[in-house]
Amino acid sequence: MRLNIKELKGKTFTDVYKNEYNNLIYFVLENGDRYVQYHDQDCCETVTIDDITGDLIDLMNTPILVAEERISHGDANEYVSSTWTFYEFRTIKGSVTIKWYGESNGYYSESVDLKFVAKNDLV
Repeated sequence: MRLNIKELKGKTFTDVYKNEYNNLIYFVLENGDRYVQYHDQDCCETVTIDDITGDLIDLMNTPILVAEERISHGDANEYVSSTWTFYEFRTIKGSVTIKWYGESNGYYSESVDLKFVAKNDLV
């Protein structure tokens, strides 16, 4: 089930980090549960973390005050569709924007997902 990014508002994370290998952002709670921001890659599309503005450390050990998503679509033509998805997070320490970029032939998803993973479900 895809969660809304606003689900993170009010949460306090002990760790927030990017997995470089497979384009994941982890938001880890004190009890070991976590939220994972990701994209399930399919055949004819690519969605990756394009940029992170700010310091992920600012999202740790203090409640998330703002968690918002903004989407911008590129000029679609008959061969390529593109989407930029921006996730804005703010705490009393600072703000972080995570920018994802997706490109496809227009048939496949370019969206970013958020899921909850309980500590007991981790592999």
